[in-house]
Amino acid sequence: MKKLLFISAATLLLLSGCATSGVPEYSGKDYNQIKRYDTGVVIDAKPVVITDDGTGTFLGAIIGGVVGSTMGRGAGNTLATLGGGLVGGYAGSQVAKANAMELTVDLDNGEHVVVVAKGVNIFAGDRVRIVKDGSKVAQVYKIN
Repeated sequence: MKKLLFISAATLLLLSGCATSGVPEYSGKDYNQIKRYDTGVVIDAKPVVITDDGTGTFLGAIIGGVVGSTMGRGAGNTLATLGGGLVGGYAGSQVAKANAMELTVDLDNGEHVVVVAKGVNIFAGDRVRIVKDGSKVAQVYKIN
């Protein structure tokens, strides 16, 4: 059982280390699209957690199931595979969570908006640029 936990944890840590951090990300289909932006002042900022969209749970369950299938024989192998999938799914969902900030912004055009941004160090009083992709927020940057 210790071997299963160690292999599962090591695999999930390895996969989570592949993610970029602190660098804006755009999907392959919309990196070359014209974006619009608004600027304004943050009037409130509070930490929030963005939950897993299902990808982490799915990958964790697969990895856990594969690792679990290498353990035991007969009924023990079936239980190890099932247990590995369950433990991997839970671990994957936890790894895929992200810290973010919910920002209430007074825009320069007089509007008030609330946006959620991952990987930012922005606080009340900071000026920000909100890059939009249609009605979606693509990025939020602190500006001087």
